[in-house]
Amino acid sequence: MQYFPAFMKLDGGSCLIVGGGDAALTKLRLLAKGAGEITLVAPKVLPDIEALARRGRITWAARPFTATDVQGRRLVFAATGRPEVDDRVAAAAGAAAVPVNVVDAPAASSFITPAIVDRDPLLIGISSAGTAPILARRIRAQLEALLPADLGRLARFAEGFRGAVKAVIPSFAGRRRFWEDFFAGPVAQQVLSGKERQAREAMLSQINRGHDAPAEGNVALVGAGPGDPELLTLKAQRLLQGADLLVYDRLVNPAILEYARRDAERLYVGKAPGAHGKTQREIQQIMLQAAQKGRRVVRLKGGDPFIFGRGGEELAFLEAAGVAVEVVPGITAATGCAAAGRIPLTQRGLAQSVTFVTAQGEKGATDPDWRSLARLQGTLCFYMGVAAADRIAAALMDAGLSGTTPAAVVERGTLPEERCLRTTLHDLPGLIASAEVEAPALILVGEVARADKADSLPALAAAV
Repeated sequence: MQYFPAFMKLDGGSCLIVGGGDAALTKLRLLAKGAGEITLVAPKVLPDIEALARRGRITWAARPFTATDVQGRRLVFAATGRPEVDDRVAAAAGAAAVPVNVVDAPAASSFITPAIVDRDPLLIGISSAGTAPILARRIRAQLEALLPADLGRLARFAEGFRGAVKAVIPSFAGRRRFWEDFFAGPVAQQVLSGKERQAREAMLSQINRGHDAPAEGNVALVGAGPGDPELLTLKAQRLLQGADLLVYDRLVNPAILEYARRDAERLYVGKAPGAHGKTQREIQQIMLQAAQKGRRVVRLKGGDPFIFGRGGEELAFLEAAGVAVEVVPGITAATGCAAAGRIPLTQRGLAQSVTFVTAQGEKGATDPDWRSLARLQGTLCFYMGVAAADRIAAALMDAGLSGTTPAAVVERGTLPEERCLRTTLHDLPGLIASAEVEAPALILVGEVARADKADSLPALAAAV
C-alpha cells in the first residue's frame, strides 16, 4: 500500500491554493465543501474564482506566490500548471512540514486526492495511487449509482442514537452487532424512505431488545471456491464482513481473507499431507465454543463445504449442540478447474454424467469401486489425486478402462498461475512427475479432456 488512506479534519483550519486556472478551480470546489478557510494566491484568476472571492467564500491574494504563504496551513495545493512555480510551492510546504498536493504530479506530492463519493457525512475515497485516475472516477460513478442519495441522512440518524445504544449495551461486541443488525434491517429502510418518525419509535424498541437479549452466536459453513476471490458469492462476502472469527483451511486463497473485517480473529486450521494441524474434533470444538460465547463464526473452506469438505460432519455436530448453522455453497474444484481449463464436464455425445471421487480417504477406508468407475460413460473428477496419480491410472486400467482414455490435470485452477495439461490415462503419472505438478490440482478423466488438434501432447510437454 503506497498511500495510507485517511480523512483530514479541516474545520477551524486554513487551506492554500496556488493558481487561478481550471485546476485551481477544481480543487477550490472540492475544498469549498468543507468547513475550513480557503486562501487562493494568483495574480489572475478565472471569473468563477473571482465571483467566489467577491461573495466572501474565499480570500484571494492577487499576487505571485511567496514561501511564507504556506505557514499555518492544514493543506496546500499547487495548481498553477507551471513546474517552476509548483516546485517552489512544494519545496516551501515540505520545509514547513505542511501536506502538499501538486496537481498531476504525484511524485512531487506528499498526499493525493481521491475520487470522492459524497454522501455527507459519509464519504468514500477511491484512489489508484495516481496511476489511473480515470479508472478511479469510473469506480466512483459505479458507486454513485449503487448508493442511495439519502445515505447521509441514515448516518446522521444513527449518530443521534449512539449515546443511547452505548448506555444500554456496554460491550463493544454487542454494540457492533446491534449496529450491523440496524443497518441491514427495516428501521434503516424507514429512514431512507423518509419515515423518520416511525423509524425513531422502532429504533427505541430495537435498543431495548438489544439490551435485554443476550448475543446469540452462530456458524456459517462457507465455500470459498477454487481460489479466485471474484468467484465468491455475494452471501459469502456479506458473512465475511460480519464474522467475529474466521476458521479457514489450507486451500483458502489468502486474498479471500481480505474481504473480512480487519478486526475479525483469524484461525488457521489447515491440514497438509504429512503435516496435520488440528484434528476435526478440535476444529468442531473451537466453532462450538465460539458460538456459545455469542460469536459469529465463519468456517471458510476451499471449494464447496459439502463436497469433500467435511461440511456435513460439522453441520451435524453443531446442530446437535443447538448451534444455528447456515450453509453457503461455493464453486467446487471440479467446476472451477474444469472451466479454467475450458473443459466441459458434460457434453452431448461425449459425457452424460459427472462423478466426483476423492483419492484421499480416511485411514482404513475401502478403495473406490474401480470397476464401476471404469464402466461409467462420463467424466471422472479426482480430488486430491496428484500424489496418487499412478495408483488411480493403474486401478482404472486394471478395471478395464483404456490407457488411451483422455485425461487432464488442472493445477491451481482459476488462479493467475494455473496450468491445464492434457494427456492420456496411461501417461498421466509420467506427465505429473515431469511437469512437477503440485497440489492443489484436479485430475479429469474422460472424453471431454481430449486435447484438440492445436494442443498436441509433445507441444504441451515442451511448454512445461
